[in-house]
Amino acid sequence: MEKVRLPGRLIHAYPSQLSGGQRQRVAIARALITEPEALICDEPTSALDVSVQAQILELLDDLRAKMGLTCLLITHDMAVVHETADRVAVMYQGRVVEEGSARDVLGNPSNDYTARLLAAAPRFGATQEMEAVQ
Repeated sequence: MEKVRLPGRLIHAYPSQLSGGQRQRVAIARALITEPEALICDEPTSALDVSVQAQILELLDDLRAKMGLTCLLITHDMAVVHETADRVAVMYQGRVVEEGSARDVLGNPSNDYTARLLAAAPRFGATQEMEAVQ
């Protein structure tokens, strides 16, 4: 429980007594019990508010560093990809259409689907950037 930053008093709590972020930490703790080399996280920040999303991503990053974990993060949230990924694989209709370093794939996509996906993602500050150009 300490590894996932949950207070010990929650050890016997029921899921209905936990917040979404606490439930996500419990799921991560359950996965860590077997001391895996890799952790597969499927949409670990979905349905969480922005501040809790940041806490979960920070937790995963800390676990990677402290435990030497490899994390496979599956997400549709391009902001999460941008913040966390070292490497990226973009899938379309069940097939990988582009793969490479996060810097290359996100900064200079070579696949049309990847480019469209990135263009469709909301960007913080985009309104201010557009106003500055006009």
